[in-house]
Order: sequence, then structure tokens, then C-alpha cells
Amino acid sequence: MRNRNSWLIFITLLVAFSLWIDLSKNIVIFNPFNNTPIVERNVDVKLGLDLRGGLQALLEADVPAETTVSAEELQNATNILQNRANALGVSEIMMVTAGDRRIVAEFPGITNPEEVVAALKQTALLEFVDMGSNPVAAGTIIKTDFGLETPGPTTTESGETIYHTVMTGAGLDTAGVQRDTNTGQFLISFTLRPDSTDIFSEYTSTHIGQYLAIVLDKQVVSVPSINQAITDGQGQISGSFTQDAAQTLAVQLRSGALPIPIKVVQSRTIGATLGEESIRKSVQAGIIGLIVVILFMGFNYRLPGVIADLALICYALFSLMLFKLIPVTLTLPGIAGFILSVGMAVDANVLIFERLKEELRAGRNLRQAIDLAWSRAWPSIRDSNTSTLITCAILFVFGNTFGASIVKGFSVTLSLGVLVSLFTAIIVTRTFLHSVLDRVKLAEHPRWFGL
Repeated sequence: MRNRNSWLIFITLLVAFSLWIDLSKNIVIFNPFNNTPIVERNVDVKLGLDLRGGLQALLEADVPAETTVSAEELQNATNILQNRANALGVSEIMMVTAGDRRIVAEFPGITNPEEVVAALKQTALLEFVDMGSNPVAAGTIIKTDFGLETPGPTTTESGETIYHTVMTGAGLDTAGVQRDTNTGQFLISFTLRPDSTDIFSEYTSTHIGQYLAIVLDKQVVSVPSINQAITDGQGQISGSFTQDAAQTLAVQLRSGALPIPIKVVQSRTIGATLGEESIRKSVQAGIIGLIVVILFMGFNYRLPGVIADLALICYALFSLMLFKLIPVTLTLPGIAGFILSVGMAVDANVLIFERLKEELRAGRNLRQAIDLAWSRAWPSIRDSNTSTLITCAILFVFGNTFGASIVKGFSVTLSLGVLVSLFTAIIVTRTFLHSVLDRVKLAEHPRWFGL
């Protein structure tokens, strides 16, 4: 009884949390001690390219046709591009490999495709350059000895100076954006890997009073002076950054260079082919289907059916909560997968309730009948849902391999629906049944159970 009450409390709290997420577009959780936000997140429904419109791009490895591109290189490039797009604020993207040298990318809601693609392709070579006692102004384009056979500061015959690169951005461990509390300017704070920390510490210890330039793609960003040895492997890049520019630079430094060069083979802006009208009709279809299932369960199974309807409502709330929290980008096939899973959600209840009737007709009391019905229906529930999940996995792999985002979206929403339906059948429905039916006398109300 105590365990059942614990589950009931847990389900009640989960329903309350689901309602909060489902009815919100943004959630904020404040620290009770100083009233500052500790969690702030957008949980609005994410719509796919077919419902919202946006950019679709086909990217290809920019190498000769006879050059082999390994699957690992292509996947690493895909991951880096996706991380950059996410960190740049390009949300709800879908980026998958297609074949052995191409990447299919979809950016719902994008209106400036050229800027997005250009930002993704930038490599951002960061260099820490020794300026000695004669620094150059920020914004100056310089030459460095990085990659040259003879490192070290030199002067060419024409009088041009080649500066020495102490270390590159490859030694960075983390990079993020901060704001100077005194000036209000945006800064990029970074930490170094252990081996680079030693190099940086040794250099700054022996060059106090001199200048160390921070250079990005051969352009000087800032030229701070070395006032003391920096031994903790932490530093900041300052400059006249806007918030977007600082965020872009931090993303590029974090993700590093692409393992293979990438070119844009095809880029096109796509309008919403389905849009608001299809969303409205899909929601109507989902509501109608839910109502029909609720009426069927209540009419056919009476009181247990009404309890299953409550569990079905919980299922809908939990599923939408997961879609918003993960988040899942909803395309029209994805919505169809969710609507399909609504009907499958009551499949377990039908099996349990048919077994329940059999046990009640055999003379069992309600508590025994519920436990026996669930235990005997479980193998069928397990096998049917497992087969559906296997099919979803196959569809997901197919969609991910060949860039079929429609198939991938359908498999994701359907599999999530199956998993949530298993939870509602195993936990929610069973808890509700015991909480309500254990207090009902079967002999006095046989019609409540369809007997």
C-alpha cells in the first residue's frame, strides 16, 4: 500500500510538471536565496522544414574525386558543423551524412542562408603571437611563422616582419563568452589543456613587460601586455566584440577546424509546404482520435475504461512534455507518428482489461484479478511493443543514413510514444486501478466492470 501511494504521489507531481511544460513557451527556475535564474530555457514546440520553411543545403567534401573520405572524417565534420549551428543559435537543425562524401542540412526558419553557411565553414585559426616590445595596432594583418619550416621572428628582404607564433588555438580546452562588469564589453574567456598550460606559463614567465598578440586568421584582435606570469592556464580575449561576434568566435574556437574542407553543392530556400493549415488539421485529427478512443474505452470497459482514459490523458501530457524538453523537431510525419501512437497506447489496456474480465468471471476478487490480468497480459504487451521499437530503430537508421528526415522524424515520435505508453501501462494504469478499484465492491456493482 505504501509503495502504491508513493507511485501515486510521483504520478501526480509528474502530471503537474508536464502541465507546466506543456502550457509554457519559456521556463525559468529561480534560486530561492538570491532570486537569480538558475535554469532558463525555451520549450516552445519546434517545427520542421515542411511546416515552417527555411533553408535546405547539400554540402560536399571539397577534395578531388579520387581522394577517399573516410566515414569517420565525414561524421566528425557533420558533428562540428552541427555544434557550430546549435551554438550560433540556429535551432531545430537536422544534419545527416548522405553517401560517402555528402551532408544534408536543414535549417527551419532561416532567412539568411548565406551567412549561416559561411559561418559554419570558417575555421578560425587562433594564434598567440610574440610581439616583443613593439606591438602593432589591433586590426592589422600580419604574417606569422606558423607552418613554416624555419620558425622564429624574422624580417624579409622587403622589410616585412614575420612574427613568431607561441601557440595556436589547438591548445584550448574550453572557450566561452563573458561580459566585463566594469566596461560592459564582451570577452572570450578560455582555458588551456595541461600541455599548453606549461608552454604558456613558461613563455609569460620569461617575457614580463612585453606584448603577446592574439591573432585570428592573421588579423590582430588585441595586443595585451604581459604584466605577470600566467600559470593557471586561463585567459581572456578582449576586443570590440558584439555579443553575436563574440559568440561566433567562441563557437569556432571550441569546435576547431573541420577535418575536411566543405563546399556547398546546392542551397535553396524552402517555403512552408504545409504550414498552419496542416498543423491545425493535424491537431484536430489528434483530438478527434483521442476522444473516440476515450469513448470506446469507457463504453466497452466501463469503470476500468474510465481509469484507462485518465492514464491516456497522462500519456498525452507526458509525450508532449518530452517533445518539448528533448526537443523533438515536429514534421507532419512526426505528428502522424504521435497520433498513431495514441491508438497504440491503449493496446496494453485492452489486453489487461480483457484478462481482467476473464479473472473476474473465474471468481477472483478485484485485487487478485488486477495482478493476474497484468502479469498474464505482460508478455503480449512486451513483445508487441518491442517489435514496434525494432521497426522504429530500423527506420531511424535508414533515415539517418540516407538523409530522409521525414522517415527519421516519424520513427522518433513513434518510438517515444511507445516508450511512454509502456510507462503508462506498467505504472500509471496499474496504480490507478489499485487506487480506485480496491475500494469498490464487485458484488454490488458488476455492471461497472461490464459483467
